[in-house]
Amino acid sequence: MSDLPTPGTAPGNRDGGPAAPWPPLPEWQQPAPAHTWQAPESSGPTAPPSTPDVPAPVMPAPITPSSVTPVPAAAAPAQGLATGTAGLGLPPGLPEPSLPLKRPRRWLPLLLAIVVVGGSALGMLGYLGWKIGPLAFAVGLSAALLPVPVLVAAFLWLDRYEPEPPKLLVISFLWGAFPATLLALGVNSFFSGWLNVVTLPDAVVATVVAPFIEELGKAAFPLWILWRRRRELSGITDGIVYCGLSGVGFAMVENILYLGGHGFYSGNEQWGPYSGAQLVFGMFLVRILMSGFAHPLFTSMTGIGIGIAARSASSWVRWCAPVGGLLLAMTLHGSWNLMATLAAEISPYFFLYGYIAVMVPVFLSMIGVALWVRAREGRLALQVLPAYATAGWLTPPEVAAMGTLSRRHAARVWARRVAGDPGRKAMKEFQFAATRLALVRDGMNRGLDENPADRDRSIAEERDLLQVLNATRAVFVGRDPQVPPAFFDGAAYRMTFPDGVTRTVPMPAEPVVPVPVLLPPPAPAYPAAYPPMPGYPYPPQPYYPPQAV
Repeated sequence: MSDLPTPGTAPGNRDGGPAAPWPPLPEWQQPAPAHTWQAPESSGPTAPPSTPDVPAPVMPAPITPSSVTPVPAAAAPAQGLATGTAGLGLPPGLPEPSLPLKRPRRWLPLLLAIVVVGGSALGMLGYLGWKIGPLAFAVGLSAALLPVPVLVAAFLWLDRYEPEPPKLLVISFLWGAFPATLLALGVNSFFSGWLNVVTLPDAVVATVVAPFIEELGKAAFPLWILWRRRRELSGITDGIVYCGLSGVGFAMVENILYLGGHGFYSGNEQWGPYSGAQLVFGMFLVRILMSGFAHPLFTSMTGIGIGIAARSASSWVRWCAPVGGLLLAMTLHGSWNLMATLAAEISPYFFLYGYIAVMVPVFLSMIGVALWVRAREGRLALQVLPAYATAGWLTPPEVAAMGTLSRRHAARVWARRVAGDPGRKAMKEFQFAATRLALVRDGMNRGLDENPADRDRSIAEERDLLQVLNATRAVFVGRDPQVPPAFFDGAAYRMTFPDGVTRTVPMPAEPVVPVPVLLPPPAPAYPAAYPPMPGYPYPPQPYYPPQAV
């Protein structure tokens, strides 16, 4: 293992050959004179080494200084989020990033979702108002809404690493609240003797028909996301979040029917409003405090299958994982209803024993799984992003700061201290882009892109994310007076000491988080051609190739 070179020297060849000199920097990319590190001239840059995770692809031809029109570099804006590449010294061939990232608009599916959800809401709310009356509906709605903010906040807290699009989260909740409940009401009523076509015993409807149709209805929209918007799913966490929110919406409307109809309406009709209020209180303890997690828990099993399918390149897994999760959700739901049926017809101890021995352990296990898969998103960033640090796009402290939520919070606090509220917002956008970049690259490594269009979309998204990293970094780097001016070249730091001399400082064994550094020379324009699967090249920084270590 060779030592890191000092300024003015070049790294040795990894194969034991002579040292390869670094190329000169174009004039438009020269740093400020006080922090300049001059490299000897060369005929061309050295390609970065391949990583063991991706087969060594043919790297795209680097952009030469003669192919880029010089653009004078300007200082980063003192405040406010950077909205483009002006002032960053980027070559004209590099398109300007959008902050935040813009997703393509799909109006027709959104319009259809609004029509279906809106029509189902009118139908379901109209039915409840007609069935139990305005007063009982108001009582049931007031009681059913109480646990909703807590459950929704829990699922949103789970999705902190890479938050999902708000519109999809809202539609998932509303889908479970209205279309799924309306479908379940119609099917359950039909098999219970509605229209005198099919009449099944209530126990069969509760333990067989209801679990099947209710779980299928709640999972319909998350399954549509898997089918049509699979790129929105970053793993098991997202599947749990979408399905869990659908379950929360379903439970809310079902509780309106039970608390308002079977509780207040029945008690008020037979014994008066005080008896109705007592029934509502008793049902509230059982259905919300003791079992308010039931519907989200059942549907989360489907979410696990959806998340596994979204990150698998195997067509067999993509089909079997959602089906397996859905069958598990139906089984748990049927078991829950069976315990309630046996408790009502034989002994209440059936429900008590089943609740303690089965449902509570399943619930606690599900919490552990959810926390584990959420932490995995942070570990994924630590596994994937170091290759971008090797190529010079990120610094090791920036990668280390992505590992846990506490580190990310510390980085946002630091950015706010040195650059104010715009710095905090820029750091938040930087972290989101870096997390998304890790997921995109992990998808490339797994081979999730089945056709050229998907591969082109992944390449374009990776390029946009790298542009966002460069633009947001400009808001908060180089503003901490306690840190000397420096930049990272993929292998070591070039730091300007108080005596005015720029020296090479090797990376520490444990990166200090965060270490703000001055911006390295910005990324060159991308070549048009990329190699096919398997594997994609990590976008290089040809002006600062990695050093041999």
